[in-house]
Amino acid sequence: MILEGGCRIAIDGHAPIELFSGDFVLEMLLIEALRSAAETNASQGLVRGLADSRLAAAIRGMHERPTHAWTVAELAKEAALSRSTFFERFTRAVGVAPMEYLLTWCMALAKDLLRRNEGRVAEIAQRVGYSSASTFSVAFTRHVGRPPTQYAREEQAAANVA
Repeated sequence: MILEGGCRIAIDGHAPIELFSGDFVLEMLLIEALRSAAETNASQGLVRGLADSRLAAAIRGMHERPTHAWTVAELAKEAALSRSTFFERFTRAVGVAPMEYLLTWCMALAKDLLRRNEGRVAEIAQRVGYSSASTFSVAFTRHVGRPPTQYAREEQAAANVA
């Protein structure tokens, strides 16, 4: 595994994957790398998913195009697998279902954008694939436990104190 220039990762000679900017992504990847090796008997997680070339293609797609309205069928096509094989293989390797991973990824992107005050909620909603601010707010609140505006306010206040 080779980490390049902040948020690019290449595993076992595969092309580097562009990840979203932000220290939290790098930290997440480093923690995953330390917790598991890129071999088939490694513990579940992102590194194990990226170590599988077929799954890596789907993960790369999700990371590169978070605004795309992905379906399991499209992700399976990216991985050149049947839907059922892709779903089972992804879940076994990564530890969560593909759509749950995608939701977690989009919410991580949104949290980073909110933390860095990168736009209004409606703009951030669009940048992470939601067509309306209200739909995004409901999903964000369900996933994070507080509304996006409250999250942004509290995270920015904590950053100013630190």
